[in-house]
Amino acid sequence: MLVWLTAGLGLIILLLAGDALVRGAVNLSLRVGIPALIVSLTIVAFGTSAPELLIAISAIDDGAPGIAMGNVVGSNTANVLMVLGIPAILSRLHTSTCDTRKNYLFMMGATVLFIGLAFCGVFTWVSGLILLAALAFVLGDAFRMAMQHRKAGKTVCDNADEDLEDLEGADPDLPWWRIIVFLGLGLIGLPFGADLLVDSSVEIARMFHVEEAVIGLTLVAVGTSLPELATTVMAALRRQADVALGNVIGSNMFNLLAIVGIASLIGPIPVDPEFLEFDLWVMAGASLLLLPFVWFKKDITRRWGVLLTALYVAYILVVLS
Repeated sequence: MLVWLTAGLGLIILLLAGDALVRGAVNLSLRVGIPALIVSLTIVAFGTSAPELLIAISAIDDGAPGIAMGNVVGSNTANVLMVLGIPAILSRLHTSTCDTRKNYLFMMGATVLFIGLAFCGVFTWVSGLILLAALAFVLGDAFRMAMQHRKAGKTVCDNADEDLEDLEGADPDLPWWRIIVFLGLGLIGLPFGADLLVDSSVEIARMFHVEEAVIGLTLVAVGTSLPELATTVMAALRRQADVALGNVIGSNMFNLLAIVGIASLIGPIPVDPEFLEFDLWVMAGASLLLLPFVWFKKDITRRWGVLLTALYVAYILVVLS
């Protein structure tokens, strides 16, 4: 019982620390004059992925790289099927209002690159540098496009700045001491929560005689996807879910390129054969399910929401079996 309470405490600390880091980073960036659009494309993406990154590093340090790999693959699958599926059941997601086709192609390219490197059997520091080089290209393109839109007086999506203010708690007048407190809580809480969650997850895996990768694909992956799910649910209830699809695409790209890229510089990440035979292809298949919503600008209706959520439940049942 204690190990479950420890895992829950670690997850809560991670979520709260991640939120504090995002709030602090966003408001610091806005106070020093960085455009809100640039913040949303870079700092917010990094901040919301910080729990996954800290978990990956902590797992490698603790000799449990299966949790690191499972967390990334499981989070990407959960982002598509659960994070978009559940909110769509509550309210239609008007994803047709954003043009995310180029970013979607980048995400699929990152997926292909990631799977290709996975078939080498282990992610080494060389693999990490390749992934980080791809990330640098994506961020450079995002920065270039953002500056072009700024000069033209446009945004990537309608009301993107307003969405950032609504969803990320941006406040240009936030006192400096509160910004420092947010940053401090995030930077201290993230590694502490990651250590608690990883240590307890390894113990749970041993208790039930399951592989660490399974814990990473389920318990840890779902837990670290909760911030994205909560944000998308609230946006759906407020009928402001236009940017949900773009957020999921950006998060998935960052997970594949940044988290594994950085973590593999800390230590090698071996790829379990189960990933090559099943989980990586489920992740790729889930990404392909986004094609009609991205390329043909279809809304994600309640029926689609039910289907996506049912597919995720079925996937979890298969993994646990």
